[in-house]
Amino acid sequence: MSTDFDSIHNHYEHAVFDAVLAAASRFPHLGDPQIQADVACVALNRLPPRYIRHDIDFSFYLTERERAENEAAITEAVDFAYQFVQAKVAMRARR
Repeated sequence: MSTDFDSIHNHYEHAVFDAVLAAASRFPHLGDPQIQADVACVALNRLPPRYIRHDIDFSFYLTERERAENEAAITEAVDFAYQFVQAKVAMRARR
């Protein structure tokens, strides 16, 4: 039996990565790529997992309302993640 697990991924990954990069200008002191990866992890952990094989297949079945809700959820998760990581970085700096 042959399987193709390489095509499976979380639908939110690419959208969150793009949102993290888009919001990065608001947090220039968190511009280190390692910190941005932490922000992406925090944001992804705030979203429900939606595992898919093909982005187009998932997107095709979404209504406009669902699409808007997903975008709002991503924005909220990324904003929260930047604030969370920013607080952690500030706490480490005080030690």
